[in-house]
Amino acid sequence: MDSVIKFDEIKFRLHELAPVLETVRGALKTDEARAEIAELEAESSKEGFWNDLARSQAVQQRLKKLTARCETYEKLQGKFDDISTLLEMAVEENDSGILPELTEELADFETKLETARLTALLSGEYDSCNAILSFHPGAGGTEAQDWASMLYRMYTRWGERHGYAVKLLDWLDGDGAGIKSATISITGDNAYGFLKSENGVHRLVRISPFDASGRRQTSFAAVEVMPEITDTSEIELRDEDIKMDVYRSSGAGGQKVNKTSSAVRLTHIPTGIVVSSQVERSHFQNLENCKDMLRAKLAEIKEREHLEKISDIKGVQMKIDFGSAIRSYVFMPYTLVKDARTGYENGNINAVMDGDIDGFINAYLSQRAQ
Repeated sequence: MDSVIKFDEIKFRLHELAPVLETVRGALKTDEARAEIAELEAESSKEGFWNDLARSQAVQQRLKKLTARCETYEKLQGKFDDISTLLEMAVEENDSGILPELTEELADFETKLETARLTALLSGEYDSCNAILSFHPGAGGTEAQDWASMLYRMYTRWGERHGYAVKLLDWLDGDGAGIKSATISITGDNAYGFLKSENGVHRLVRISPFDASGRRQTSFAAVEVMPEITDTSEIELRDEDIKMDVYRSSGAGGQKVNKTSSAVRLTHIPTGIVVSSQVERSHFQNLENCKDMLRAKLAEIKEREHLEKISDIKGVQMKIDFGSAIRSYVFMPYTLVKDARTGYENGNINAVMDGDIDGFINAYLSQRAQ
């Protein structure tokens, strides 16, 4: 009797998931994708197609992206059909021995379906781009600088968990501990689309390891999340709009900072935005890092403010203090991480600080899609 109830529960759950699968199909626009694939394949088979290298590469990249989109849905539909077939066989034969396999397969399908659903929501102009993250401590000296370095580690671990490439672009040591600032790039499909939810001020409550009296401290740090713009024509940087300074790298450094006069600081004159890089050995490499960061900052503001052109952008300064936090991380007197925008929370703060932040990202994306 128990097995009959379990079978009914699985059947009911599949019935609930069917429209979600259909929603994913619509969001992925598989019908339009297949039609475009046919057109691009016809174009690529024409004589002289490879003569225009730029166009041929663009077509191949587009084909790869569209094919992956269709394959995502086809794999989900195939798994849904397999589970349905297995369930029918189990019910007909009253074989309760298949229940563990069915339960496991259903759980795996639900996870993959939710991932595909959230990925399909990433339809913003820059969502598919790599991400550039900058970390800035608020007021509070060593305590805030240490908190900024903890966030730096958290997002580095998140990137590594997801198989993304994480590269350090800039680093400035704190006074005694932590960082005064740091910038990293996280490279992989939809990195910016997922991480854009993390842009904002993050609040920490804990017993300070830097306070001999063991008092509880509240600290703030800001995380800037920007899309990496690889197409230089997308965000044009005019020479007359940029002021460049070359200086000697500073800070304790170690492996992070190269102690030569190769550090570069760029100021975007129209907006007042300033970026710097001092981690590369070459002045030219640091300059390229700065240009990548500057394009990313301009693109993020352009998207956030819904601006038509870069000339409309004005530099903005994030307020890093009470009342502006998007998320709170409480270590004492209890352990809890809670997002102020979505209400999503996680009591396993050690896991969160080790990069387990997908729940917060998913909650944000789901809320935005409503």
